[in-house]
Amino acid sequence: MKNIVNVSLLVCLVGGLLNASDDVTTSGLKNMFRYAKVSGNVRIMHDGYNQEEIGADNTYSTAIGGILKYELADFKGFNAGVAVYTSNNVSFATGNGTKQTTELSSTSGSYTEMTEAYLNYKYEDFNLRAGRQVLETPLANADDRSMIQNTFNSYVLSYSYSGFEFMAGNIQTWQGVDADLDLGWSDAGSKGTNFGGVSYSDGLELGVWYYNVAKLTNAAYVEIGVSYDVNKNMNAHVMLQYLNEKELSESAIGADIYGALVEVTAYDVGMILAYNKSVKKVGRNSFSGFGGGALFTSMNTMIVDEIADDRAVGAYVAGASYSIGDFGFLYAYGDFDGGNNGANVQARIVEQDMGFEYNVNEELLVSAIYVLSEDKESSPKTGYDWQRMQVMLNYNF
Repeated sequence: MKNIVNVSLLVCLVGGLLNASDDVTTSGLKNMFRYAKVSGNVRIMHDGYNQEEIGADNTYSTAIGGILKYELADFKGFNAGVAVYTSNNVSFATGNGTKQTTELSSTSGSYTEMTEAYLNYKYEDFNLRAGRQVLETPLANADDRSMIQNTFNSYVLSYSYSGFEFMAGNIQTWQGVDADLDLGWSDAGSKGTNFGGVSYSDGLELGVWYYNVAKLTNAAYVEIGVSYDVNKNMNAHVMLQYLNEKELSESAIGADIYGALVEVTAYDVGMILAYNKSVKKVGRNSFSGFGGGALFTSMNTMIVDEIADDRAVGAYVAGASYSIGDFGFLYAYGDFDGGNNGANVQARIVEQDMGFEYNVNEELLVSAIYVLSEDKESSPKTGYDWQRMQVMLNYNF
């Protein structure tokens, strides 16, 4: 049975602490609620695709929603939290039927879910969290790019020591923008996912992770790099990565992917160059995990997975960013070049991202991104030929 920590269970757990020992006082438990925090955001988004493929409908949606979170204060190492995420289409600014973009909410036009509900215990450098929660790991992450970010029904133990962060856990189910909002909570593997990893970041950057996704894949991920301050106004950042995935239960998932990234920032200008190479695996495709994935070349929409099925893929991304005051600008060009598959068919997709953001103040953010996707291997327009416009207004409280 899949265990999900809900509100009633959290209340029982907190209430049970009252009789746990003579040292637990009523006033102490009251302080958990007295100093509890309420946080969240209000978000308005518009997302629209202009399709160039003959017969394909242009799609668009506008939604309003956000997050309301309530988290108890710490008491003897224990605390708990719940959060509700919601997204609701604005009917007059949303397409009907096949003209609706479904990334913002479900096809019914609304999505409301208790996406976080967890019990947390911390003792010195150990932390244990059980229930619905946000995760940030290479192959399971929030990917907060739309109305509903990914969250995970999981059990996670972490430990910090001398700059190292150790983490191990089990994921049962997940939901969010990458999980299909029409389905709500979906299995993370047929019997869940076990994972573990260690990371370090202090000049030298290191990450080693392992995932067993039941009946899908055993995945090992390694990254290593260095960040160096040339002077007070200039920084250089170099990273290498490797992802190996082995097939389980004839899932057709199997991959060897190498990557490199070079990033230089000087004053208010940033430059980035990234590369990924996916080795051909006959009849196999890569799996970016539960979320946005860890590959350096992942763009706003395009990732190596899209064309890696039964073929080798070389992906290049070059980008530049510029910030001035409260304004930020971004441009990125990605070229995903796939060799012949078993049917001697090649694939090449080019994506360009142009982004803008304005931090009005610490709470209010306005951002927009324009995405241009082109299928370079097909003269007739395909499902990879389109333009996308996303605009977001976000207020945190």
